Amino acid sequence: MPVRTATSNALPLHRAAPAASRAAAMARKRGLRATTVVFFGLLSLAAFGAFVPALAPLPSLSSPHPSLPRKSSSRKFEIDSDKFWKDGSPFQIIGGDVHYFRVLPEYWEDRLLRAKALGLNTIQTYVPWNLHEPKPGETVFEGIADIISFLNLCKKLDLLVMLRVGPYICAEWDFGGFPYWLLAIKPALTLRSSDPAFVKLVEQWWSILLPKVSSLLYANGGPIIMVQIENEYGSYGDDKTYLRHLVKLARGYLGNEVILYTTDGGSKETLQKGTVGGEDVFSAVDFDTGAEAWPIFNLQKQFNAPGKSPPLAAEFYTGWLTHWGEKLAQTDAEFTAAALEKILSRNGSAVLYMAHGGTNFGFYNGANTGGSESEYKPDLTSYDYDAPIKESGDVDNPKYKAIRKVVEQYSIVPLPSVPYNNAKTSYGRIQLQRTSFLFDLLNVLGPHDVVESESPLSMELVGQMFGFLLYATKFASTDDGSMLTIPKVHDRGQVFVSCASRKDRPLYAGAIERWSNKPLHLPVTKCASRINLYVLVENMGRVNYGSYMFDMKGILSSVYLNGRVLLGWKMFSIPLHNLNEATTINSVVQVRHSGIMRVLSNRSINKSDGVTREPAFYAGSFHVNEVAQIKDTFISFQGWGKGVAYVNDFNIGRFWPSFGPQCNLYVPAPVLRVGVNSLVVLELESPKPDLALHSVDEPDFSCGKSKSSVHHL
Repeated sequence: MPVRTATSNALPLHRAAPAASRAAAMARKRGLRATTVVFFGLLSLAAFGAFVPALAPLPSLSSPHPSLPRKSSSRKFEIDSDKFWKDGSPFQIIGGDVHYFRVLPEYWEDRLLRAKALGLNTIQTYVPWNLHEPKPGETVFEGIADIISFLNLCKKLDLLVMLRVGPYICAEWDFGGFPYWLLAIKPALTLRSSDPAFVKLVEQWWSILLPKVSSLLYANGGPIIMVQIENEYGSYGDDKTYLRHLVKLARGYLGNEVILYTTDGGSKETLQKGTVGGEDVFSAVDFDTGAEAWPIFNLQKQFNAPGKSPPLAAEFYTGWLTHWGEKLAQTDAEFTAAALEKILSRNGSAVLYMAHGGTNFGFYNGANTGGSESEYKPDLTSYDYDAPIKESGDVDNPKYKAIRKVVEQYSIVPLPSVPYNNAKTSYGRIQLQRTSFLFDLLNVLGPHDVVESESPLSMELVGQMFGFLLYATKFASTDDGSMLTIPKVHDRGQVFVSCASRKDRPLYAGAIERWSNKPLHLPVTKCASRINLYVLVENMGRVNYGSYMFDMKGILSSVYLNGRVLLGWKMFSIPLHNLNEATTINSVVQVRHSGIMRVLSNRSINKSDGVTREPAFYAGSFHVNEVAQIKDTFISFQGWGKGVAYVNDFNIGRFWPSFGPQCNLYVPAPVLRVGVNSLVVLELESPKPDLALHSVDEPDFSCGKSKSSVHHL
């Protein structure tokens, strides 16, 4: 197969390059992926539609500080006498986090109304840089990334907004909201610091974002009362030059009247490191639910100017996150409500984290580590968070009722009536057929679908954001088997072997996993020729918190066979499509369409070789007769292995029921349509023998072995 060398087309960005040179470098990298994107778009076309990102160009940076919008003289939100004041009256923030990027736009209003019925007067949300600038200079503000529409909806519903613009957000979101391409820049950036190369990229990003939101500041007639700088920085570093530069940058775009704030853990050390000091930036705190709040609020005063420290828990935890392999995180409803009342009863303010968690659709889930980077713990697809408003929007639950009862005592306006739960349904059994093996698709790749290098390259260095990267090389056959060692693989590599001279199916040898990396005995393979070695590496989500955030994906070390380094690698990019990518069919698709269709339309494999450990695509469909039947549903993956699923072109996320605890993936009603609804699954391990899935009407978190309870990180 024709290949291109890594040196000519997979070069990393150079941190010292000007914007134009950096864009040119990325254009060369995009050339690497052009045919790959088309190829996997064709997979979508055959089974569920073609996907290629539709992105807008980067606006000019020639005017770094555009004129600020005209202020509305009658509107003012400020801090004085250790209180918040709204239009001259004392104001208690009773808020909650709702992340627009974890909820389909069609459901934004529904979730916000449920938050308002809970008694909330303020919505807090992060802004993930990687969602809005997935490639350098190509910004996205449409679909689930349409933050302006979300903010305007908050204004329409008379909800104030606390906007957390980062650039780092944490949020259990891939790479803490940073774009993956920051990892490809050489020399390596020092993230979250005053490293000039990093700061320049932040400046460019904020020159896009902040002018967009400035007209929606409260003083300008919008809902935004406060803007957060960075996020829990005191738990990471103490670079005050970096923080002060962010403040100066924000002031340049947003003016001097908006309240800028930081949020840090409620200890002296984190506040010393993470706050800016003085009157220019308000310092808020967060702490474990149930901790004694008022001593922490008194400590908070030491890091604000006199009279400028209204007590605010900027993250009041209603639940907690859950990783794959853990028990579902849950907190007692009455305990949570009682802790909230201790804050509100003394005129303190609090923001529920989360009011509504939502879903990590696509590949955007984050991950955590323990004491080493090998103690890797990826987050679930569900971001339910045990919040009062459940993943599917349900509010008929003890936590919602208990919190609402407390909030109602302190709300200055009558609370709206509680809405009913949204209707959910079961569409029943969905029969799937295997449409193609993953390895069969490699036969139709063109010369631009593969990178060749002596040593393995990371996903980022071949210009890939998410998904899978297939590494291939050859080695000589031996009579007594071989021992394969990959010291550093992020995050999970499935290993296969086959004879180069025969057309046998690749034989599964086992998995090498980041969290339990052990040498792998390869099966004895009698071959007259050399043996093909394949390692399919899955990016399971970049670390979003802590000291191991510089989390590149793929094979990150040499690969050893019987102690000797294997050289001569080919890397096949398998990004699949992710959240917020738009369908496109172009002439290239039409040229190559027939070859792909021959592979994907080969149904005979369903009749002969049964259940296999070889990754494969499976497709099926279910029918909805009329609009009234379109309702939320869940796809149950009980009995299946591990993989990714798509409904009507939409990536509903990862499944891994054998590891648990999540069994079912949430399918919001707006994804569905009258008539035929397609379901496509990439199963990485073994499918259920009958190749059937079921649409059910409720979530299920009872799968797997539930290895450990969740603890605060």
